[in-house]
Amino acid sequence: MRATVLFAMFVAIPCAPAFAWWDEGHMQIAYLAYKQLDPVVKERADALLKLNPDYAVWTAGAPAGAEKEYAFVHAATWADDIKTKEDYYDDQVTDTTAKQITPYGHLKHSYWHYKDTLYSPDGTTLPAPDPVDAVTQLKTMIAKLPASANASEIMRSYCLSWTLHLVGDLHQPLHAVARYTAQIPDNGGDRGGNLEMVIPATGQTVLLHAYWDGIFGGYASVAGAITDADDKFNGLKNVTPDAAKVSNLDPDTWAQESFELAKQAAYAAPIRNDKTPVQLTRDYETNARNVARSQAALAAARLANLLNGTLK
Repeated sequence: MRATVLFAMFVAIPCAPAFAWWDEGHMQIAYLAYKQLDPVVKERADALLKLNPDYAVWTAGAPAGAEKEYAFVHAATWADDIKTKEDYYDDQVTDTTAKQITPYGHLKHSYWHYKDTLYSPDGTTLPAPDPVDAVTQLKTMIAKLPASANASEIMRSYCLSWTLHLVGDLHQPLHAVARYTAQIPDNGGDRGGNLEMVIPATGQTVLLHAYWDGIFGGYASVAGAITDADDKFNGLKNVTPDAAKVSNLDPDTWAQESFELAKQAAYAAPIRNDKTPVQLTRDYETNARNVARSQAALAAARLANLLNGTLK
């Protein structure tokens, strides 16, 4: 039922907050990262995640001995899950609280999920970029994770829950761009592909952003995400990211890489400069799948590298 609701949101509400990779993609990234963590870092991560109010939900039904792994994998969806919680509230990037990191403060912070690098292929005038985004917030959170940082354990728990999610977000190309054209000059541009409609091989008409988010599937269980990641032929575990890129732990660089991929792959032909639905070609879909798998595997390796350094 939840998958159906999410799908309807993306089709019917173009300006809805983006859910990068949907749950399946985020959990696959977290699972691959978890497998690459040092044992002491796994223990530290679990101790922090236990402070999250949803920890019991994450571990419910986990096989005996796999509770910590399940919690880590499920925690990667928490920043999206709070968007549907009745006791969490919408806020704006212009609010005085926009940049504040307040542990479990019941604000959704939907604008923390993306870094809109503004772009126009036809010279349309661009506005000033938002001062608060996924990069500004992730850099602040990363700085609070080490034991040497001036932060409480509950603060580190909150930052870790968001970090597991935002690393994945910044590797989804359409979470790093807002495209402005003469046909789409709206305030906010296309919001990362949230105004263009496409028709993939399934025959359904969906938002371009939703198409990219759903490449790994929709809502899934932790067990399902793990099985998919480990798939012998199509699983992410078979994708080897570039070692030089893995060592780069600068969120600004990640966002710039995704921005370039958005221009090269997400907005590639047959995508138009207006809102007219277009039929995706086989070449487009094949390339999109390859780019998504490569980015997800890279996100997992970088997340592991990041946590092995900050939580050791």
